Amino acid sequence: MSTLLDKLWDRHEVLRREDGTSLLWVDRHLVHEGSHHAFAKLAERGLPVARPDLTFGVADHYAPTRRGVAQDPRIADMIDRLSANCARHGVPLFGLEDRRQGIVHVIGPEQGLTLPGLLINCGDSHTSTHGAFGALAFGIGATEVAHVLATQTVWQTRPRAMRITVDGTLGPAVTAKDIALNWIAQLGADGARGHAVEYAGSAVRSLSMEGRMTLCNLSIEGGARFGMVAPDAVTFDYVKGRPYAPDGAEWDRALADWAALASDPDAVFDREVHFDAGQIAPTVTWGTSPEQALPIGATIPDPARLPEGKAEAARAALDYMGLTPGRPLEGTPVDQVFLGSCTNARIEDLRAAAAVLAGRQARVPGMVSPGSMLVKRQAEDEGLDRIFTAAGLEWVASGCSMCVGMNGDLVAPGKRCASSTNRNFRGRQGQGARTHLMSPAMVAAAAVTGTLTDVRPLLQGRAA
Repeated sequence: MSTLLDKLWDRHEVLRREDGTSLLWVDRHLVHEGSHHAFAKLAERGLPVARPDLTFGVADHYAPTRRGVAQDPRIADMIDRLSANCARHGVPLFGLEDRRQGIVHVIGPEQGLTLPGLLINCGDSHTSTHGAFGALAFGIGATEVAHVLATQTVWQTRPRAMRITVDGTLGPAVTAKDIALNWIAQLGADGARGHAVEYAGSAVRSLSMEGRMTLCNLSIEGGARFGMVAPDAVTFDYVKGRPYAPDGAEWDRALADWAALASDPDAVFDREVHFDAGQIAPTVTWGTSPEQALPIGATIPDPARLPEGKAEAARAALDYMGLTPGRPLEGTPVDQVFLGSCTNARIEDLRAAAAVLAGRQARVPGMVSPGSMLVKRQAEDEGLDRIFTAAGLEWVASGCSMCVGMNGDLVAPGKRCASSTNRNFRGRQGQGARTHLMSPAMVAAAAVTGTLTDVRPLLQGRAA
């Protein structure tokens, strides 16, 4: 009667304190530029990295997307610090000169570092992405990063188990991003607080690994500690043959082990929620929290008609976003678009956007930043870059880029951006920036029309 959470947790528990807190073994520790605080703590105590062979450095948060252009020295310093720390401790690094460089939560799966059954940590909240493989994956803070570097373990309290089941068939142009925004809008930004979410149901099983990664990536925006999908043939087909994946006899043993990574039929969850995939439409955020999202055909909400607990937040969000209650969400003008991030910048995402943009001109400027340099090369081999640039969008290198703006890619104050990213908080993409979250195809539709737009009519007669 064990859930997938139980099975993964028990596999990694080294010991449990009287207060219930577990010391967990960490199989993969991914570190980016923000890890310099943790490395400094090691230096203060004269400690080495316990397992450099299980630690991997990735330059992404500060990575310049316009390579070869003079950078802010403060940004260059962050990347240099990561390089120096990795070299000092013998940690493999996917740096700017590495052809495999990219966003940490894209290249981990891409390289086969992410495997079913592993416990994966990174000092980044969207580490939950890796849960799509049936892994126990969650973000940790700077102090915890130092602890993992020094001991290859982490202290954690086991969350409660929650299952979100999505059954049925998704409609045209409805994606994993829409599934996620839909459940977060319905349950709230704290709807899964204190829980680990396992995604299940026929609609989830029909998703590609890219879609499952998007779904798990956004789990934390609904308050979850992390998200997971039990591995299956889709997972195994994706992993097989990747550089760090097992092969030969080890692959056969791994498959036998991974087959057990599923919740038992009689497993009991602390909370169960069900959704009908056929009722989900292309979804767009209108406010300053991912829970403030609606189907594209909806009207901007009137705070006076919302529950008291939601009304004040809605008023503040509408004021910041410059929106008028009662107006249609569709047709809201945008100033620019961004396609990128660990949520939606894999090859499947770029193909979906290109299917909308092919043969069309963007009415607003925009940037396309692939999730990794290998994705970038694959897209160029498929001619997707030429579709984006012919439409008038900028095709740049890989990095976290405009999702968080640490590298200088920013939305100007008061400007409205249609974005494939994961957070629409105040100032997330720049001070005063107004962010609308949506799927890559919806971002492309906004580029073509210059407004928030239902992508479905634009795909009629085209291969989506």
